[in-house]
Amino acid sequence: MKSGEYFVQGNEACVRGALYAGLKFFAGYPITPSTEMAELLSEKLPQCGGHFVQMEDELASMCAIIGASVTGNKAMTATSGPGFSLMQEALGYAVMAEIPCVVASVQRGGPSTGLATKVAQGDVNQARWGTHGEHSIIALTASSVQDVFFMTVEAFNMAETYRTPVILLFDEVIGHMREKLTVPEEGQIPVVSRLRTSVRQGVNYHPYLPREDGRLPMSDFGGVHRYNVTGLYHDIWGFPTEKPEAVERLLYHLVEKIETKSDEIARFKEYYMDDAKLVFISYGSSARSALHLVTTLRGKGIRAGLLELQTLWPFPANLVRSRAEQARHVYVVEMNMGQVCAQVRQAVARPDDVFLINRVDGQLITPTDIGRVMRVVEGRAF
Repeated sequence: MKSGEYFVQGNEACVRGALYAGLKFFAGYPITPSTEMAELLSEKLPQCGGHFVQMEDELASMCAIIGASVTGNKAMTATSGPGFSLMQEALGYAVMAEIPCVVASVQRGGPSTGLATKVAQGDVNQARWGTHGEHSIIALTASSVQDVFFMTVEAFNMAETYRTPVILLFDEVIGHMREKLTVPEEGQIPVVSRLRTSVRQGVNYHPYLPREDGRLPMSDFGGVHRYNVTGLYHDIWGFPTEKPEAVERLLYHLVEKIETKSDEIARFKEYYMDDAKLVFISYGSSARSALHLVTTLRGKGIRAGLLELQTLWPFPANLVRSRAEQARHVYVVEMNMGQVCAQVRQAVARPDDVFLINRVDGQLITPTDIGRVMRVVEGRAF
């Protein structure tokens, strides 16, 4: 990945971040507003020694990257709302089989075909609960082209560290806006490599036996070790089991390996939060509008601050709780019916002081939209 400065879309920044992180295999099916990722990777990935495959649909795409990952390759796919829905069965398989991979989903208006080319942030809960059963998931987001690059590298690093699928949950505005992107030199930011087993050929290899640090070393499927991969509950060899103690142990492992590391996984930015009495919480393109208003309020002597979330799942409840403690009011700015707002209300000590400011008509929420609701709550003009 060549370093330097570029003027690119958010979708291209995601591609460059994936290549920087070591992407070797992409399978996908074009869908607005993520199509540019597939287009660019069809050109650039083979130039980097990788493989690009356009699949017949999104479920097949998810299955293909699972197969590529277990053979030792960093793999990803890209989609949007309807395609993300189709991926959910295979996403659950990747969770159960603990297969590292990355899914970039650029949000548009839904449900169904919805608003194919307009912005929304309505897939936050789908990212968390779209696949059935008890599980945990990592979902990251960004509000700038530069941060799309960084969060993409983070997604691959977390996928390898926690041996899990990671979702990049951007939105249409971020995917299509153009800004300056600075691509660092190779090695300037950390890239986590696949943790491979040290078990020699001919010695029993247990693909699901965690080390003391909780990580699971992998062996390339089809290599020197034979083992089983299944979506069923399984033992340390990967073979199906219905033993209650084994089922319970595996389920707690799948959840706790992520939820107990919530504070470590949390990525965020803060603006003017040291003395903020009016705290805004936002993410993605909504955070850009929130920051504009916060900066304006600060210029008028009003103690406003912004907490921009870059990790949506596992939800950073401890972070949100601590930043809201001294706030008179908390405003959650998002383009859905309050999916993150519900999580904020659960996290804070005074949920009645948390107010949703949203827009759900396919248009980017503006500072004026935010200020209009805030003035009603505060009972005065600013």
